Amino acid sequence: MPLFEIETDAHIIITWAENEDDAREVVDDAYPEDELMRLTKRPRDSWVISKGALGLTDRTLDPCMTARECLSKSAGDKVNAIRLYRMETGCDLDQARIAIESNMVMGW
Repeated sequence: MPLFEIETDAHIIITWAENEDDAREVVDDAYPEDELMRLTKRPRDSWVISKGALGLTDRTLDPCMTARECLSKSAGDKVNAIRLYRMETGCDLDQARIAIESNMVMGW
């Protein structure tokens, strides 16, 4: 059974389906309010996410906990939390912004 990557306005879904119509049905059943943006049949039957591409190869550092500590120290002030995160981890501005904003979305 083929593997499909389905992107909606709110989610990225990886699922097996017999064909594109069945893949669309998965989205309609699970997220009926989402708008389908992209539907791609994957060339292989597995999906791999590189931890290196996500910056998660250093096992001594928990970016989520560090970002949450910075948000806590800054009392939720995003700009200050980004500054603290950069000082703590030594990462660049864009990486710090992504780490802080993604943890804000999850609710710190």
